Amino acid sequence: MTTASILPPPFNTSLSDRSSSPSQSPPPSLNLITQGAEALIYRTTFLTPDQPCALKFRPKKSYRHPTLDARLTKARILAEARVLVRCRREGVLVPGVLGLDWDEGWLATEWIEGLTVRACLDGWLHRLEGEGGDGEEVKGEARKELEGLMERVGRAVGKLHEIGIVHGDLTTSNLMLRPQRRLEPSEVEECGGNVGRSLQGDMVLIDFGLAVQTVQDEDKAVDLYVLERAFGSTHPQAEGLFKEVLRVYGQSYKGAQVVLKRLEDVRLRGRKKNMIG
Repeated sequence: MTTASILPPPFNTSLSDRSSSPSQSPPPSLNLITQGAEALIYRTTFLTPDQPCALKFRPKKSYRHPTLDARLTKARILAEARVLVRCRREGVLVPGVLGLDWDEGWLATEWIEGLTVRACLDGWLHRLEGEGGDGEEVKGEARKELEGLMERVGRAVGKLHEIGIVHGDLTTSNLMLRPQRRLEPSEVEECGGNVGRSLQGDMVLIDFGLAVQTVQDEDKAVDLYVLERAFGSTHPQAEGLFKEVLRVYGQSYKGAQVVLKRLEDVRLRGRKKNMIG
C-alpha cells in the first residue's frame, strides 16, 4: 500500500494529473495559499479532519524530460524532508513532516498557526506611526516588544546555522510567530492588539525548499545577508531593529562571530554588484 492510498480525498487521487495552471480551481478541500516557480502550497488536512497541514505540491514540468523531472522532484522533496527532520531532532522549531510521496510530487507538513514576522512588523510599525505625542510610553514599550521579537529571530537563525543548515530563502515571510495563545480576529487582521501580548510566542522557520546542509561560513553569511536585504526592502523603517538580530545571532553559538565578519565581505560584494549593475 502506498502512502497516497491511505490518505483521505483528495490525496487519494492523483495530484500529478492536475495542471499547475492557477486558472484551474483545486479540489474544494485544498485551499491554495501561494504559488511559486516550482511548487504550489495548499492548506488542507492530513488523515483526519482535525489535523491541518501544509501541502507542498510540485507539478510535473512539461519542459523537462520526464526522467529528469522525476529525479529532480524526488531529490528536492527528500532533501527538504531530511532537513526538517534533522531540525526537529536538533531542537530547531520547524514544521513537522507528516508524509510525502515523490512519485506524486507532494510533501505534507504540520500547519503552523500564527503570523509571519513580516505581518507583525507591518502591523506594529503602522500602529506606532499613528501614535501621537501622548503615546511615547506605548512606543517605548512597543519597541521593547519588537526588540524581543528580533532577539528570537536571531536565536532561531543562530540555532539553525549551529547545526549546519542554511535556509536559502530567509525572509520575514518565512519566519512565523506562533503565539502562546489564540489570537483574536482583530489581532490577526491588524497584528496590533495589546502591547506585550501579540508579539509573544515561538519563532518557527518555514519553507525549506532551498535549504542545504553545510558548514561553510560563507553560506551562513549569505543567509544573513538575504535576511538583511529583506528587512531593508520590506521594512526600511525597521532596519535599525536588524542590529538586534545580528547582536543576538553573534552570541548564539560558537563560530557566529566568524560568520558576522564574513557578512561584511558579502555586503561589500553586494554593494559592488549594485554599483556595476
